[in-house]
Amino acid sequence: MRILVMNPNTTASMTASIRATATAVAAPGTEILATEPLWGPESIEGHFEGYLSAAAVLDRLATLDVPFDALVMAGFGEPGREGAQELLDVPVLDITESAAQMAMMLGHAYGIVTTLDRSVPQIRDRLLTAGLLQRCAAVRGTGLGVLELEEDPLRTVEVIVETAREVVRAGAEAVCLGCGGMAGLQEKVSAALGVPVVDGVAAAVKFAEAVVGLGLTTSTGRSFAPPRPKVIGSWPLSSHLARDAAFSQDTARHTEFSGQTSGI
Repeated sequence: MRILVMNPNTTASMTASIRATATAVAAPGTEILATEPLWGPESIEGHFEGYLSAAAVLDRLATLDVPFDALVMAGFGEPGREGAQELLDVPVLDITESAAQMAMMLGHAYGIVTTLDRSVPQIRDRLLTAGLLQRCAAVRGTGLGVLELEEDPLRTVEVIVETAREVVRAGAEAVCLGCGGMAGLQEKVSAALGVPVVDGVAAAVKFAEAVVGLGLTTSTGRSFAPPRPKVIGSWPLSSHLARDAAFSQDTARHTEFSGQTSGI
């Protein structure tokens, strides 16, 4: 079984961290591939960057020529999952719903610790759409930006634990790490809290293995039917960007050659 894990931002170090977490929990015989879009924001902190990232992820998926059996989308509370379900004929899981579903198996109510406070409404909207908000006791931001998570690992864990304690006081019996950049921190946070802590990347990988193992995939009967054939200008964008880049390089080489010739 081969699972593709998609980091929705373009920060390669975060992709590596997500890959490591996914590989650590994967069953024997499961191969983990991890990648990020070819263009887009370096981190996602708001609706604008979220929708840019969604387009970039779909563009990457449309041009990827590596086969895989399931896709895990490692953006927490971000758009694009439904588009990927229409585009692909393999199961698509995102870390938001996977983390919440697993947390609800472990306690009556769960909570989420994320990055900036501005991400909280976006995550709550995602949970509401998925029908998972009713059992969510609280969603809290740590005040750390996505890229800050990697700057000082010790401080990152301390801030997450401090924020998670607020979530537990609000009634959560299990806590979800609400950012792909927090992948791999669940054991340290759980040890400090004394309650189960769910990492969305790990949860989504295990759910993906289960779905593929059962021979199931996304229903195409209605909501997630394949896109209707039609002209989409400059799609996929990365192909056009590659052609433009090649043309620019050829033009530059021609100009340089012409300049050298005229100087003889």
